[in-house]
Amino acid sequence: MAKNKDDVYRYVRENKIRSVRLAFCDVFGWEKSISITPEEVLEAFQYGVTINARDVKNFGENIYTDLVLHPLPETMAELPHMAEDDRMVRMFCSMTLHDGTPFLQRGTKSLLKKAMDIAEVSGFEFYFGTELEYYLLKTDENGQPLDTPQDMAGYLDVPPDDKCDGIRRGITRTLEKMDVKPSNMFHQRGWGQNEIEFSFSNPITAGDNITTAKTMIKVSADRNNLYADFSPTTYDNHPGNSCHITFSVQSSDGRTDNLHHAVAGVLDKIAEMTVFFNPTEESYNRLGKFGAPKYVSWSGENRSQLMRIPQTVGHFHKAELRSADAAMNPYLAFALIIHASLYGIKNQLPLPEEANFDFDTADSETIAKYKTLPQSLEEARELARNSEFVKSVVPKEIIELYC
Repeated sequence: MAKNKDDVYRYVRENKIRSVRLAFCDVFGWEKSISITPEEVLEAFQYGVTINARDVKNFGENIYTDLVLHPLPETMAELPHMAEDDRMVRMFCSMTLHDGTPFLQRGTKSLLKKAMDIAEVSGFEFYFGTELEYYLLKTDENGQPLDTPQDMAGYLDVPPDDKCDGIRRGITRTLEKMDVKPSNMFHQRGWGQNEIEFSFSNPITAGDNITTAKTMIKVSADRNNLYADFSPTTYDNHPGNSCHITFSVQSSDGRTDNLHHAVAGVLDKIAEMTVFFNPTEESYNRLGKFGAPKYVSWSGENRSQLMRIPQTVGHFHKAELRSADAAMNPYLAFALIIHASLYGIKNQLPLPEEANFDFDTADSETIAKYKTLPQSLEEARELARNSEFVKSVVPKEIIELYC
């Protein structure tokens, strides 16, 4: 919609926008924001807008009292659900300290940008797509979620069994008005469970898409007297909410295919990185159940493995990481995948043997050959704390918060 600061200012002025929301994410990936008036837009572009970081949970405490938000004009989108006489646009922001230094200590989007820069210097460019799952739950008269799903439909069911269809179509229309275009939306296996998918884009845009989708899914659910739940495990006896991450790596020479080395790097470091992909106690109730991976393995066809490298279709040769869940911070997750991929490429790591079998039916001798992902949050924290790789790419402040 907007390409530069002048475009934003012109749109705000000509369309009688009443307020401008400046959005950013906390350390765990949840959207936060501050609103300014249209008259303050040009000054915000020039000087930024200072926030009290101390009161953002896990952000500043008494160390980083003030942070400066710098709106990114190319991310401007009008919020479709606002009333005509209260129109609002939203822009994502980069964050700096007062001296202009990028906020790497707890600003995960800055951390992702740094990873992208390192990749570029090394001659590589990354692209990400995502598949995000969530449950739609009924609410009580006070808007609080009940332990009751919106329907009892299953995978790819249709109305009238699928009572989430209208909500999903509304979410699609809302996101498209914000220039965010899902590639697929459908009913997943769990009762009241849904999925939204996004095709490849650059890492920052991919992170922004997930962040926007989470917020607008919650808004759309609330407007329909429902609650959107992104918990890794909503119900013990139903599938959890994953966030599968598809990625591709392109070399500057346009010829060298380094995806297998990149996947080998991710497989080599995945146990040490797991706490950042699966950051809650609930996360470990999901892994190893209902098709969610438990072992460090890969396959070209078998969808129950940790990593999948499907046959190439179209431009991108891609891989899919299936362990991450809906509670992850996408910017931090993408940064870690880039760093682990670069590690695999630099060291020309070979892929381990392909696992084209089902772990649920495999014999104990076969299973014994494979390492497992961490089985608890504490185990994942311990592995991250002691990882030289993690400490080399993640600031100690973020490690301390997650661990």
